[in-house]
Amino acid sequence: MDGTMRFDVVVVGGGHAGCEAAAAAARCGARTLLLTHRLDTIGEMSCNPAIGGIGKGHLVREIDALDGLMARAADMAAIHVKLLNRSKGPAVRGPRAQADRKLYRRAVRQLLDATPNLTLHEGSAEDLEIGRECEVSAVILAGGLRIACGALVITTGTFLRGEIHLGEQRIPAGRRGDAPAIGLALALERLRLPLARLKTGTPPRLDGRSIDWDMLEPQPGDDPPEPLSWLTDRIRNPQVVCRITSTTPETHALIRANLHRSAVYGGRIQGAGPRYCPSIEDKVVRFADRDRHQVFLEPEGLDDDTVYPNGISTSLPEDIQARLIASMPGLSRARVLKPGYAIEYDHVDPRVLHPSLEVKSVPRLFLAGQINGTTGYEEAAGQGVMAGLNAALRAGGACPDRVLRRSEAYIGVLIDDLVLQGVSEPYRMLTARAEHRLSLRADNAGLRLTGQGMAWGCIGGERARRHAAFAGAVADAMARAASATATPAALAEAGIDINQDGRRRTALEVLALPGITAVAAAVVFPWLAELPSDVALQVEAEAAYAPHLRRQEAERRLLEREERLAIPDGLDFSRVPGLSNEMQGRLSRARPASLGSAGRVPGITPAAIAALAVHLRRGAQG
Repeated sequence: MDGTMRFDVVVVGGGHAGCEAAAAAARCGARTLLLTHRLDTIGEMSCNPAIGGIGKGHLVREIDALDGLMARAADMAAIHVKLLNRSKGPAVRGPRAQADRKLYRRAVRQLLDATPNLTLHEGSAEDLEIGRECEVSAVILAGGLRIACGALVITTGTFLRGEIHLGEQRIPAGRRGDAPAIGLALALERLRLPLARLKTGTPPRLDGRSIDWDMLEPQPGDDPPEPLSWLTDRIRNPQVVCRITSTTPETHALIRANLHRSAVYGGRIQGAGPRYCPSIEDKVVRFADRDRHQVFLEPEGLDDDTVYPNGISTSLPEDIQARLIASMPGLSRARVLKPGYAIEYDHVDPRVLHPSLEVKSVPRLFLAGQINGTTGYEEAAGQGVMAGLNAALRAGGACPDRVLRRSEAYIGVLIDDLVLQGVSEPYRMLTARAEHRLSLRADNAGLRLTGQGMAWGCIGGERARRHAAFAGAVADAMARAASATATPAALAEAGIDINQDGRRRTALEVLALPGITAVAAAVVFPWLAELPSDVALQVEAEAAYAPHLRRQEAERRLLEREERLAIPDGLDFSRVPGLSNEMQGRLSRARPASLGSAGRVPGITPAAIAALAVHLRRGAQG
């Protein structure tokens, strides 16, 4: 490339958010450029070698339902797969795949290379060009290359003025071995976007050949392993067994004696860290009554002896890290290959964003991933998909209105939380954050979202065909289950415990009984045995939650009525009768897009919502 190039959409950053954003924009037909400082690190798993988990696995399935890359890449690289919370209901089960880092990186690159309309380019974004209407018009690279664009998506991860902390050492870096993004941080400052510091961390890496594996408790994966992607028929890689060790009182005493040498407790880091993924120093201080914490030893690859000790991220000096490791069972002879570290970086207050992830004050500029204050691959990728879809719309001259509601997806919960409430620490998805988690299950993500993705034009032909066939089969089976009935006597004869009140039960009601599967119910309803296994499992899940979902559906309809009551962009809240100065200020800062989102602004009272509703409805009528 030389001189000036032009693309519909330019995406800065080759991490999880950037890859999904670029692929999503390209799937919508936008001529897209993925710009990254190093092509060989596209799809890099910078921290833990795993995708999914509780809450996070829901996000992965939703990304997959919108034809994203993450689940397919994880399946291509999976070496230890487990469905977490298997003993609990489908709503809180979390699929998780531990990946071979090298295979995952290769899989992401392979999927990107196969994406039409997408170009990859190696370079460093140093500045932004802003047009007369305050909109982004181009990105300027180191060396002066200008790339004009219809929309720009920035996904810088931990690179914005990133600084690694290792004991007393401070190293400017976006991650170990990679330079930070300084020019881009300065460019965002010039746009007067509010920047603040956050921090995250990573544990030391161990040489698996120096671990006493036989003395540690094994943690096998599922057999057979269940794919994360709906398009994957089966996991083909050999599966490995992980092991568990733990910290000890000796470990904790060592940490307490050296807290002053930790970057966090030594006062060298100002940014807040992730509450739900704390460093081992945080665990020892915050949970002083605990004498041990579990540590999961996760191999990083099939042909790689590196082991990731999940649960002990740290910023202690290297010599203390080595002693810390040696104090744990099975690790007395373990060799540290790379020390752990904390990393501090800039993020943008996400309250400056529309729900489309477009910056309110800078049209055509979108932000996704850790730059918005989140932590985790899955949270980043979910934002990336939505930013890419909306950037493609904006580049084509349309309003970027591709938004998922809280009642539709965990991705919707994530983005709504960010743009309305902002962050005081790195945001992590939890199932408890969703009001509608009984319907937002990992197992039904395709049924919930793939049809929407088809309407948005981001779904490939294979997925669209398979979705249509599956959704149709499930709908037919549900309709039949709702109409087919059996007497209490017939059910009792089949071994199904039911109240003998003479009332016939539908197959749907029978499947909703505790412990009743399609196989058990097929004794009375033989047609259930003829269903394909995936359809039968889906019908079982839908039936189990049907009574609860009916109540939740009524709540959802009420919420949607509030969400549809839009708040005009330029509404002067001081002119709304009945709003106190405090309420006016909170709403003016948050600029919610609807009455429903106004109700989720921190500190907004029910009385304020009532006053705002009256004002909006009068405006709509008059």
